[in-house]
Amino acid sequence: MQIDIGSHLPDPASAPGKRVAIVAARFNGDVTREMLETCRSTLGEFGVGADAVDVYWVPGAWELPQAARKIGALRQHDALIALGCVIRGDTPHFDFVAGEASSGLGAVAREIDVPLLFGVLTTDTPDQAWARASREAGNKGRELAESALHMIALYGDLED
Repeated sequence: MQIDIGSHLPDPASAPGKRVAIVAARFNGDVTREMLETCRSTLGEFGVGADAVDVYWVPGAWELPQAARKIGALRQHDALIALGCVIRGDTPHFDFVAGEASSGLGAVAREIDVPLLFGVLTTDTPDQAWARASREAGNKGRELAESALHMIALYGDLED
């Protein structure tokens, strides 16, 4: 079986009836809220109704994997998107949180039966975080929403 990658580019008619969960970290919440709003509006552009997007808030990036695992086990969504922002400070705390968020979400992605998109920004400065989160600079929320729709379509093709 060969699947044409072009057939999985988001189509505005492709997403009605799909449900998406977004797990968002409150820490550095100004950045994650910006990504969340763009993610939600992008999903809406492709036909995912506002009532079909469930948002779950967690304290920080560290808690994203455990919440994603629990939400994925509910089997109520076609995709999960994890949003967070970890900005390097003066201590090794950044390395532990960013590393565990990444490895934890990777482990969950291999465990659950729906796509899990990684949207945790790991930056050295707040300016770098805003450069990735701002709507003017190609907000990562849009990219994640489009990737989620791509993966939903791919998973659907693999089940056919």
